[in-house]
Amino acid sequence: MQPIAPALLPWFEQHRRPLPFRQEPSAYHIWVSEIMLQQTRVSAALPYYERFVAELPNPASLAACEPDRLRKLWQGLGYYSRVSNMQKAARILCEEYGGALPADFKALRALPGIGDYTAGAIASIAFGLPVPAVDGNVLRVFARLYNDDADVTLPATKAAFTRRVMDQMPKDRPGPYNEALMELGALVCLPNGAPQCADCPLRTLCQGFAAGRAEQLPTKPPKKAKTVLPVTVALVYSPAGVLLQRRPRKGLLAGLWQPAAFEEALDREELGERLARMGIPVQWEEPLSPARHVFTHRIWQLSGWRGRAETVKLPEGWVWAPPEALAGQYAVPSAFSAYLPQNR
Repeated sequence: MQPIAPALLPWFEQHRRPLPFRQEPSAYHIWVSEIMLQQTRVSAALPYYERFVAELPNPASLAACEPDRLRKLWQGLGYYSRVSNMQKAARILCEEYGGALPADFKALRALPGIGDYTAGAIASIAFGLPVPAVDGNVLRVFARLYNDDADVTLPATKAAFTRRVMDQMPKDRPGPYNEALMELGALVCLPNGAPQCADCPLRTLCQGFAAGRAEQLPTKPPKKAKTVLPVTVALVYSPAGVLLQRRPRKGLLAGLWQPAAFEEALDREELGERLARMGIPVQWEEPLSPARHVFTHRIWQLSGWRGRAETVKLPEGWVWAPPEALAGQYAVPSAFSAYLPQNR
């Protein structure tokens, strides 16, 4: 295939979005943005990014941030293990690299939460190293470009496509090349059978377009059905605030705060008995509206009741959160946003 960079890079210069992490493309800014953009749309992530780097402008401040405050800054983005790993990595940077991200792909790759793609993005964009940054956007572009119907979820396919990415890379401009491929996939070579081929700078080179197959690519296996789990919520208020419990330190939504909730179907009497055994007798007022939250591999079907209680002493890991603390201190996952608004 002919080189794609001569058509791709001028297109990128003309159409690139003026994103804040492109205005100040430090290694730290690129790192934060790439971690946030995992599983999150750019438009949704931007307010979080700007708030995060304003409060935590470098690895040292990230490393020193109190964990509950860090989770509060991340509240609403989901996948909280991302920010936990970022803090672990920031502490390593402070201990071993003088508080800066290293200009070395392997060293970046060894940090918690940084995979091949993120390491490649940081190394190429911030440091100009000729390494690939292959994400879902890039796999989709190359599947169509080469009219290749290999399963892009397989490691062997990703390895073969990565070699093609490197073969096409202008070694003097790896950062703009990698960014241009990402931008092409985000703006033009769209997923779910909707490529905007008429606007594509690589249309005359694209074998998938020539074969009339661009909309059918890339090839992926059918998605597995998600497990559906019932969750019963008790939204309990006292004169001291709303009842919250901290989730376990490991596992789903680790370390976050939530209203009293049980991952099983309980009726009102059973729910009251559970809380009473913890010394929290509740007077129920009304049922909560049913809600649904979709995770990567499971779906929560939420229901429950709203009630009132006296300000009793609570077991360890439980608190009465007054409104001002709920807004500024306790990170509550968006799974419960139907019952507690996402205050920041």
